[in-house]
Amino acid sequence: MTMPTLLIVDDEPLARARLRDVIQDMGGYAVVGEAANGLEAMHQLQQLNVSVMLVDIRMPEMDGIELAQHARKLAQPPQIIFTTAYDQFAVQAFELNAIDYLLKPIRRERLAVALSKVKPLQSAQWQALQPLQTSHTHLSIHQRGRVLLVAIADIIYARADLKYVTVRTQQQHYLWEGSLNQLALRHADHFVRIHRNALVARDAVLGIEKQPSHFPSSSQAASPLAASQDTLSQPATWQVTLRGVPETLAISRRQFALLKSLLP
Repeated sequence: MTMPTLLIVDDEPLARARLRDVIQDMGGYAVVGEAANGLEAMHQLQQLNVSVMLVDIRMPEMDGIELAQHARKLAQPPQIIFTTAYDQFAVQAFELNAIDYLLKPIRRERLAVALSKVKPLQSAQWQALQPLQTSHTHLSIHQRGRVLLVAIADIIYARADLKYVTVRTQQQHYLWEGSLNQLALRHADHFVRIHRNALVARDAVLGIEKQPSHFPSSSQAASPLAASQDTLSQPATWQVTLRGVPETLAISRRQFALLKSLLP
């Protein structure tokens, strides 16, 4: 029988060392890796075969709740046990929703019980965890069988396109299977809506420029002169120019005043 494999995720080296010692004394499990935050953990999860992840709730860069949300999108997600040193609200939420946790300092007997009954989190349990999340710093993007983490701070714009959202950083485009409205609500401090189907980073806005529309009718499209006259007759549209990318995005009439107020 294959020995279950564990990944320890905690920003405190002493806490990781203690947990590793407890697991070693208990026997029957193999610690295959350690991580100091959620970003390190996600990298290791895609390199290692991990059965169970022991995750601290409060960590810098990416907390344990966000890590768990990204990890569940992996092809073979690990089962999760949260750990906490002080958060009584978290303890109550876990007890109410049958989510297991380890209260630090972690005891051998308590760890054995948690490992024996750990199971995948259900939808209602995820909802109960939302108030415990201190931040949401990254989007998880499926790409060629892997899950990539894209930092919210690096996103210049996000644009809805059919069932996907195109996420643009300075270096690359990504397709994200999420909701533009969700992104706008969670990160209102970072994004401003310029259109019903587009958000841009507030600090990436360079300026606003007027551009003529280019939509000749089908009857006029055959004639270059007619097409030119039609272009001139179309109303101009306002576009936003953005730092770090060559493309411009259309601004709706409704959002024009708000976007203009962001300019110096």
